[in-house]
Amino acid sequence: MRVLVWFSCGAASAMAAKLAVEEYRHTPIEVWYCDTRKWEHPDNERFLLDVAKWIGKPIRMGRTSNPDYLDRHGKPDIYRVFKQTGWLVGPKGTRCTVELKKSVRHEIERPGDIQIFGFTSEETDRIERFKANNPDIQPDFILARKNVKKVDCFTALKGAGIELPMMYRMGYRNNNCIGCVKGQSGYWNKIRKDFPNIFKRMSKVERKMGVAINKRYEGKTRIPVYLDELPLGAGRYTSEPDIECGVVCASES
Repeated sequence: MRVLVWFSCGAASAMAAKLAVEEYRHTPIEVWYCDTRKWEHPDNERFLLDVAKWIGKPIRMGRTSNPDYLDRHGKPDIYRVFKQTGWLVGPKGTRCTVELKKSVRHEIERPGDIQIFGFTSEETDRIERFKANNPDIQPDFILARKNVKKVDCFTALKGAGIELPMMYRMGYRNNNCIGCVKGQSGYWNKIRKDFPNIFKRMSKVERKMGVAINKRYEGKTRIPVYLDELPLGAGRYTSEPDIECGVVCASES
């Protein structure tokens, strides 16, 4: 039997890794991170190393085996996924998550593995959806099982002397790629302020692909809203759904 822990450079997955290493100390255990560091905040590298030291385990790098999704330096590249698949975002999620995270998980996992995911006790609906859609794997939602909330993860990291990743400190609620295509209007207006070059680049990608990340409604009619026409005051980021990105988040299936 082998235990796989899926770490995403988020606070919850860090806490899940810590608890798993303690609970499964007599079982072979591997902690994996699906590498999208190129498009994440550079402070994530520091956080990853701090967490590895805290849990007493190296964090292994999982990378896509598809050369079409790698840049010329061999690093996974979300923009190459957009270009190669012609897909930005849709009702079932994003291809960047599928190709750079979910597919990597499938390459690493083996039948019989116990897999640790960082869903907290507030995320019972997501847990139930995942279990219903994945009857062939053995998940352990260790945080929910131990009634650990997201705020508890922040507290534990602080108590261990580990500074939260920079994106949290900048007011973001998750630590995904900068400019996540699952974000909504309030999130993108914050990105426009904090990371204007990324906002501009994604605006160009939208127009080239003919796909808008954001939307508004007139009655029941969905109206696409491109980033280059997004009103400055649109959206309320604090009230928008979380856009946690990990090895199960594409459709949680």
